[in-house]
Amino acid sequence: MERIVTPQGDSTLQNPPLVHILFSTTAFAWLWALVRVYLGYQWIKASLPKLSNPAWVETGEALKGFWTNALAVDEQGKPTIAYGWYHDFLSYMLANVWYTWFAKLIAYGELLVGIALILGAFVGIVAFFSAFMNWNYVMAGAASTNAMLLTLAILLIIAWKVAGWYGLDRYLLPLISQPAHIRAPGGQEAPQRSAAVRTARQAEIKAGRRS
Repeated sequence: MERIVTPQGDSTLQNPPLVHILFSTTAFAWLWALVRVYLGYQWIKASLPKLSNPAWVETGEALKGFWTNALAVDEQGKPTIAYGWYHDFLSYMLANVWYTWFAKLIAYGELLVGIALILGAFVGIVAFFSAFMNWNYVMAGAASTNAMLLTLAILLIIAWKVAGWYGLDRYLLPLISQPAHIRAPGGQEAPQRSAAVRTARQAEIKAGRRS
């Protein structure tokens, strides 16, 4: 693993070539597009029955039942939830009738996450919320496909720079990552920006060789 020392004395550890190609170049952008579309489809598929069910989007009774079952004990008297603090957290939400509004948040949140993933909009951020929802399902004892979907979401977080290349992120990320005064028309870097980047990069490499 190559180490580059900047003129300021900061060390930057470069990713191995395979990791760099997989997560930081567009060579495998098609793969992450497939992953995010699959994950987005799973969220939309999970949300649609909830959105058409009054027990989710009106009363919240469906979520109340889910929390109640998660707080129960099995035949051996062991709690479904392995961590006491999470058990207490669900108990607090259930006692304070949070399911009346939290159920709506889950139903519409799953739909929005699914749509954003399929469109490839801010994939890294959306994948974080996807992973967070899967993590909560796992913590509540609902295994199902959540562990696999959680893993896919984490991979999308790592590949956030290229996961939306075949999607809206191809246009959205440059808008928020480059100052407007150095961004040329068409989303391309202005010549002075490119020259500055090359100069800085060359200085880093020279400094690293001297260290």
